[in-house]
Amino acid sequence: MHIDTVEYVRRAIRSVPDWPKPGVVFRDITPVLQDPRTFRVLIDMFVYRYMRQRLDLVAGIDARGFILGAVLAYELNLGFVPVRKKGKLPFKTLAEEYSLEYGNATVEMHTDAVKPGQRVLLIDDLIATGGTMMAAAKLLQRLGANVVEAAAIIDLPELNGSAILKETGMPVFTVCSFTDAEP
Repeated sequence: MHIDTVEYVRRAIRSVPDWPKPGVVFRDITPVLQDPRTFRVLIDMFVYRYMRQRLDLVAGIDARGFILGAVLAYELNLGFVPVRKKGKLPFKTLAEEYSLEYGNATVEMHTDAVKPGQRVLLIDDLIATGGTMMAAAKLLQRLGANVVEAAAIIDLPELNGSAILKETGMPVFTVCSFTDAEP
């Protein structure tokens, strides 16, 4: 039986009902990371997509975007830039606040993380409302970087984040998507 690589990765993602609150189905990528074959298939999908693009850096969003971004940067022979939650970086930072469904949050980057004109791939584990991804993209752009694409493993299209990112002109790539109705 042949299963395509997207379905192979998708089937490894665990759905956790009612977490972190009732009514939410959390899409957990840790089973993907724990299985060496599935993790390799996932990373290879990203490597094949970006290996011929002219990129300078990979920026990963705190925290699961660090895992993907660091491995992908290594495989593509690029530098890695962490986009962290507020108060976690030791040097001078630039901050961007964004809205969540339950309040506000802030992400930060070091002020010397990118140089003007650098081409950056932005990556995280999933796109929900798009707030975190948009805030990270704004930080990169404020420092003069060109965000080539926003990438993630999972898209939650019912939360409209990918659509919002695309409306700004941001190219978006996700490996798979889940709807609220799926277990």
